[in-house]
Amino acid sequence: MKLAILGDLHYHEADEQIGAWVMARDAFYTRMLHHFMSAEADMHISLGDLTNFGTVREIDEVYGIMERYDTNFVHVLGNHDTYSQPKRDLLMRTGQARYQALDMEHAVFVFLDTTREMDLTNWGGWLDEEQLSWFEHIVVSSGTKPMLVFAHHPVHLTTTGSDRDKGSIDPSIDMWRILSQKQGSAVYFNGHTHVDSITQQNNWTFVQLSACLDQHAYRIVEMEDDYIHIHAVDIDDMELSKQLPEIHRHMKHFSPNANARGAELERACSILLARGDAELANTAAVKAGSSHG
Repeated sequence: MKLAILGDLHYHEADEQIGAWVMARDAFYTRMLHHFMSAEADMHISLGDLTNFGTVREIDEVYGIMERYDTNFVHVLGNHDTYSQPKRDLLMRTGQARYQALDMEHAVFVFLDTTREMDLTNWGGWLDEEQLSWFEHIVVSSGTKPMLVFAHHPVHLTTTGSDRDKGSIDPSIDMWRILSQKQGSAVYFNGHTHVDSITQQNNWTFVQLSACLDQHAYRIVEMEDDYIHIHAVDIDDMELSKQLPEIHRHMKHFSPNANARGAELERACSILLARGDAELANTAAVKAGSSHG
């Protein structure tokens, strides 16, 4: 099985009276999404902040681009997606689930909602008790089956930037109380901090993606019987960079990050899914820096 994963896209509204901005915005996102949505994959996943402010116009326009492609698309909510309208209205408009789990043949996929409701002052992550209880049940019931979790916010003190104020799921939420109950190999994918990063703690591998405006790239995840291979796909398209000066001149709620690109060790890894008797711990071994396509 193959997955294509997108970091923070920040599709934004542009002032129609500034024609150059509109043209640059349309050119960048149409081309960026074409590269991503055209990637061969069984599922295309956005890790949130698909939009810049979550307005009806932004949602309709970016979904209008993606609907040109025949893909299985999953949109994880990001804090920017939830600024302008209630989640209930947003989800009705997109047809997406707020959070869900898919029990696949070789792995369990979990999609979390780590966002607050229309809170412009606190962009940090949060999960309510109902979702935490649900997530704990999924983790426990998954047994030793590999688990892939997709969320917008990182777990506190895992990937680069997750130690910052509002840079992770709120530290008051003890995510490790749940994560530590997972048997076997598990991977947690997130965005939010706009920096490439891969770390490992216990049997969990944490994979963080930077923002598309900073790094014109996405991730491919390939699942085999014994390995999960993850690697970055850099988009070689000069037209994307040409649009950035005009976009950054006018765009609000986004600041370019010159240090978004992690070292190569932060952009690819292979996770060995150890096999053995059911009672043995099924741990993950990470071979950092390897790339498989």
